[in-house]
Amino acid sequence: MNKLKKLVMATGLLLSISAFALNGTTEAATTTHKVQSGDTYWKVASKFGVPVNSLMQANNVKSSALYVGQSLVIPSATISEADKDLMARLVRAEAVGEPYAGKVAVATVILNRVASPDFPNSIREVIYQISNGYYAFTPVQNGQINQPADAASKQAVNEALAFRGQGSGSLFFYNPKTAVSQWITSREVTVTIGNHRFAK
Repeated sequence: MNKLKKLVMATGLLLSISAFALNGTTEAATTTHKVQSGDTYWKVASKFGVPVNSLMQANNVKSSALYVGQSLVIPSATISEADKDLMARLVRAEAVGEPYAGKVAVATVILNRVASPDFPNSIREVIYQISNGYYAFTPVQNGQINQPADAASKQAVNEALAFRGQGSGSLFFYNPKTAVSQWITSREVTVTIGNHRFAK
């Protein structure tokens, strides 16, 4: 998916994982992660749902070289477990039957909207946004968002979080076979994955 997958960590390396309570208080909850053979910055970031860029910046990484015994700090997650679950439920509902990459792309659209000045600035507000009298996402309207998320959708959210800050900036997605809005089809297409066309 990107060059960061090629950054390999040495076997036996311990990662320090710091936790931050999302109610605004810091907790002294630090864990260690023993790096296994084949681990990469990308894999670790995807596992913990933190941006690869943040992981590397937090450790002032200048190269991909890592050494046994070296400790890496994993930056605190900025997304609550409740928001991650909400995202995963929307991903499941919007991308059921779609390729895994399409699930990641749907989650990325949510994160891109949070970062955009043209949309609300929280995951919950983005997902439940009403525009012109309609919910922005059909599963909110029809109740499918209330179904539990599957494992693939949960992992897709973590991967989107790891990928955060990279990519082509998709803010929309639609099925070109069923879309009736001329406005949405006029947007600049960034990628097509499965039945979904992503745009900005």
